[in-house]
Amino acid sequence: MDTGPPVTISSGMSATFFPTVPVTFLACLAPWALAGAPAERFESLDARAVTVGGEIGRRIQVTIHTNLFALDVERDFVGPFRAPERTGKYIGLGKLIDAAARFAHQTGDPALLAMKKGLAAAAIAAQEPDGYIGTMPPEKRIWALWDIHEMSYLVLALATDHRLFSEGASLAASRKLADYLLRRWEEDPPKRPSPWDITLHMGVTGIEGAMLALHAETGDPRYLEFVRATRRLPDWEARIAIGRWGPVEGHAYAHLCRCLAQLRLDHLAPDPRLQGPSREAMGFITRGEGMAITGEIGDHECWHDTQEGTVNLGETCATAYLVRWLDEILRREGDLRRGDLMERAIFNGLFAAQSPDGRQIRYYTPFDGARSYYKGDTYCCPNNYRRIIAELSGMVYYRTPDGVAVNLYTASGATVPLGGDASLRIRQETGYPASGQVTLRVDPSRPVRFALRLRLPAWCAAPVARLNGEPVAIGERRVDLAIDREWRAGDRVELDFPMPWRLVRGRVNQAGRVAIMRGPLVYCLDPARHPKLAGMDLRHLVLKPDSVATAEGQRDFSGAPLGRASAWRPGAWYPSARADVELTLAPFPDPSAEVTYFKVPNPHDPATADDELFVARQ
Repeated sequence: MDTGPPVTISSGMSATFFPTVPVTFLACLAPWALAGAPAERFESLDARAVTVGGEIGRRIQVTIHTNLFALDVERDFVGPFRAPERTGKYIGLGKLIDAAARFAHQTGDPALLAMKKGLAAAAIAAQEPDGYIGTMPPEKRIWALWDIHEMSYLVLALATDHRLFSEGASLAASRKLADYLLRRWEEDPPKRPSPWDITLHMGVTGIEGAMLALHAETGDPRYLEFVRATRRLPDWEARIAIGRWGPVEGHAYAHLCRCLAQLRLDHLAPDPRLQGPSREAMGFITRGEGMAITGEIGDHECWHDTQEGTVNLGETCATAYLVRWLDEILRREGDLRRGDLMERAIFNGLFAAQSPDGRQIRYYTPFDGARSYYKGDTYCCPNNYRRIIAELSGMVYYRTPDGVAVNLYTASGATVPLGGDASLRIRQETGYPASGQVTLRVDPSRPVRFALRLRLPAWCAAPVARLNGEPVAIGERRVDLAIDREWRAGDRVELDFPMPWRLVRGRVNQAGRVAIMRGPLVYCLDPARHPKLAGMDLRHLVLKPDSVATAEGQRDFSGAPLGRASAWRPGAWYPSARADVELTLAPFPDPSAEVTYFKVPNPHDPATADDELFVARQ
């Protein structure tokens, strides 16, 4: 078969980031530049140029239609800013405006546009003559906890509204509010080390990112200098403090929010110190037990390394900022291996934080024990969830210096400018993550040479690629598959990522147990599917390793296949006794799942494997 002009195919292998670590997932991560202005290697596409289907697209749609449109905006979000008697409660209005603006921009939906306009107008109308927008009575403003946090995200959201829609009134209100913050901070600086029983940087989470966003819209150096000199962002060393104690120094959401601001400041004013905290956080996540198998981080909002998964695992704000921070690093490095961490967090921890119909959102999403939904629509986690869902369409494809990169696999399409008069229409046809088959339709506006970079998932041991029906060789040591050729309309790339069931060894507190995975999805046990096991302690079941298989014809709400397995009941004399407990396994977003790790007869069974995303502590 004629496959067209000559083609160059490479499987990239970047230098190891931590030189003492063996060649594993971690060794594929690219080193960060330590000097000079770090230009982005990958560039996000305009959200309007991307359409997303599959489970990511479904989550976008249910978040818009059964969550955003179901909110009582007047009562819960706008009313507290208008009330004569201020409640002082944290609402998260700025986060909601930011999410609504992003959704409206990418969809052009008239209802979303109206909602965005109404929210922004209400915030502007609530602005007082001195610039303040908030819910605090005058005597408590600024240093009452979460007042600066509320204002910071309003500054950010109104700047976003200007960036996406050129709304002059929003920019003026954002500047006026930011100027109020700067003025009051100078007149009444914070007590040291903190005016609260938490760290200062946790209490003002978001302020640096907001000022940088406003600087980007205005070019006003005062906002940049506030971040550099007043907040002293380059001096922040950000040690990983594990657990919730003392001044709550290890708050994961606040930590990654500030790491993200450092990396963005580094684009404007390069300083090697700005990269250090992100480097340390990445090391803790990938080789310091900082991330659970579900892609979640933290316990009771703070860094944690025991691999416990009960009650307070995985604050949704932390999951949202983890994905956003990983996207920033991926674009900065041009290393698609970050996408493996992203998809683990998105398809498991993030989506499990929302009810299947989209209406309810969790504060925490444990993998061990019962889960609950957050009672209410305001506050941090529901709003940060909406924000990150609004950003996911920008994480599927990237424009690269030599072409296009595909990071997340999901039914989708995008139009990508290639330079000059050439553009590309690329389309994914896939059921991923339920299926490992992906067809990419590549249709440039005219014959043009560029590199198409495809992430090869770390979980897949034997990926297969075909170009116009002809096999493409893939090396053993790879980060991505780069196909550099002159592309023509009608070209196609077919990818096959086989998805055998995997038994993944538990770590730390889960040692001796296994989790069950298929592709990027973690599978678990939902007691609601097993009424006959009522009263049994399901955590004491012993899994029969060779029994794990696909439950033919059974799928969950997302279309992913269910699994089945046999187990010995608690106290059974395994392996001679019959494994007579039949289990149905569902992906982690199953709303009432409770059991993720299982005991097995041989904890060192060669049929089990280490998690490909992490390495042992050195």
